[in-house]
This record gives sequence, structure tokens and C-alpha cells, in this order.
Amino acid sequence: MTDSNKRIRRKVRNAYLISTISVALVLFLLGGVGYLILSALGATERIKENVTVYVMLTNDSLPEAKQAIQQKLTLHPSVNAVKYISKEEAAQEFQSYLGDNFVEFLEENPLPDSYEVTLKAEASDKDHIAALEKEALTWKGVDEVVYQRNVIDQITSNINKFNLVLLLFGATLLFISLILLNNTIRVTIFSKRYVINTMKLVGATRWFIMKPFLGSSILQGMYAGLISWAMLLLMIMGLNEGLPEIHFLSDQRYLIAIFAAQMVGGILISLIFTTFAVRKFLRMRAGSIHIY
Repeated sequence: MTDSNKRIRRKVRNAYLISTISVALVLFLLGGVGYLILSALGATERIKENVTVYVMLTNDSLPEAKQAIQQKLTLHPSVNAVKYISKEEAAQEFQSYLGDNFVEFLEENPLPDSYEVTLKAEASDKDHIAALEKEALTWKGVDEVVYQRNVIDQITSNINKFNLVLLLFGATLLFISLILLNNTIRVTIFSKRYVINTMKLVGATRWFIMKPFLGSSILQGMYAGLISWAMLLLMIMGLNEGLPEIHFLSDQRYLIAIFAAQMVGGILISLIFTTFAVRKFLRMRAGSIHIY
């Protein structure tokens, strides 16, 4: 084998390696963004599930009325959990918060009996809460419904903004990455342009020429997917070890979906861009193959 052929083989091998690593890096970045987006959505669900509404009862509420209210709250489609808090328990909690016995000072306990209502994640927005408040106020024995309106509005607004930023970042990254990958794979095929031209000159069909390139691109996508898996696993382990107080995504179903998307994405990206690149050089005339 001549030195020229060795150099050509080395250049082709290096171009293939660079292309594979480029695909793997893109898959890792996209998988990482997807992992963070799903983690953020999971955190959003947990925040929404912690939204609490207090249904205050009138002082003259009878046990039958209290039981009826509790049953209505328990069966309500927006409610996740209901906890009864007597006026004595409320006074103890408030006293612990103040650090002083306000009941002795006032000579009475002004706090009413109440129900602490935890809402479902999908029903924790202000419209659902307002509907629950309006309905609960019609029940006999209910004095008022208390919740932090401004905090709920702010939580909803901030969550929507954060999710939108993540989605825009992921879409922008995908667009830029695809452009870069397209150029990288075209350069890889460009390094094999003389092989393509030689096969054309001996009368090989387009499919015969494309078939080995497509097979190689599928393997390239699989290798890139495996590399991106390893990188993503290292990232997940680092995040969980370095930031244990943050509950990142741990559901195996979602992780499997991300890994599957990385593998399928790697194969499709390599296959599609290789097809376009090979077709480009197949359409070129013999005198123009040195032009990219």
C-alpha cells in the first residue's frame, strides 16, 4: 500500500471518527436538555401538588355539617387530600409560630375549625381554585376559603416562563446542531468523493453506490448513540451526587424513552444526512468532484 493510499485511508478514518463524535455530542446535548426539561416538568408537578387551600368553618357548624363538607371535599375532582384541623390544633400551631400564648392574652381562641385541602396538580391554577372557592362557599357550615392568590399566580407565571425558556433553548440547540451535523457529515462524504466517482465510471448503479454508505451511517448512528448514553449517564450521576437536594428525573420509563430517542435519533440523523450528501456527489460531474 502506497503512502498516498495510507494518507487517504487515515483522512477518511479521521473524518468518520470526527463525524461520529459530533453526532454523539449533539445527541448528548439534546438528551441532556430533554432530561432537564422532564425534570423541570416533574418539579412543576410537585410544586403544584403542594398548593394548599384552607376551608374555614363557621363557629356554629354541627358535626353533621362538618362530615358533609369533608365528604364533598374528598369526592371533589380537584382535591387530592383533605385534613381536618380543629381550632385547638390551629391555636397550637399558631402559638408555636408566634412563640407566645395568644389565647391567654385574648382570653379566647379566635381561630375556627378548618379543612386543609391539597389540590391535584392539574387543578392548582387560579381558575380551578376560584371555581372550588365559589362552590365551597355555597355549602352549609363554610365561612370562607383562604389561599394565597398572589403566590399561586406568581408560581404559575414563573413555571410557564421557565418551561418556555427550556423549550426554546432545546429547539434552538436542535436547529443549530442539525446544521453543524449536516456540514460535518457532508465533509465526511466529501473525503470519499473519488471512490464515488470511480464507482460511477465503472457503471455502478446509484443504489449499489449508496448501500455501503447507508450501512456505515447506521453503524455510525449506533456508535454515536452508545457514546451519548455513556455521557448522559455520567451527567445524571454527577447531578444526583452533586445536587442531592434537587429531585431530578428518576423514573426509569422516561430515562428509557430518552435513551431510545438518542439511539433512534443518532441513526436517523446519520442516515438522512448521509443520503443527501451521497446524492449530492452522485449528481456531480466527474470534472467537478474537487469542488465542495
